[in-house]
Amino acid sequence: MKNSVRDSLQELLDVIIEEREHAIALDIEAMQDATMRKSVLLDRLDIDVELGDADLELAEKIRFENRRNAYLLWSALNWIRESMEFFGRKTVPDSYTPNGSMVAAIKGGRLLSGRV
Repeated sequence: MKNSVRDSLQELLDVIIEEREHAIALDIEAMQDATMRKSVLLDRLDIDVELGDADLELAEKIRFENRRNAYLLWSALNWIRESMEFFGRKTVPDSYTPNGSMVAAIKGGRLLSGRV
């Protein structure tokens, strides 16, 4: 029974590392496949017995690697958001007419609007 749990934990760790490698390589289909296999493994993993020290250490490594993947994906998403915000900013500041009233510049960046 313990070998079955240990084998399942090791397989889960391998899939988590594979998921990260696909994310880094920007291979979205393979990453989604690895994510689905990870989900199936988690659903199938049913631990009824007390884990030994080696299994607890493996479970802690799984937790660490999964959080590492989550941070990688979270930081990539934030980078994309910041990039989109940067390109969406006005490139021309507001200006004033000779009467002193403000003339708003065109909203949005020229790159995203198609006017370069």
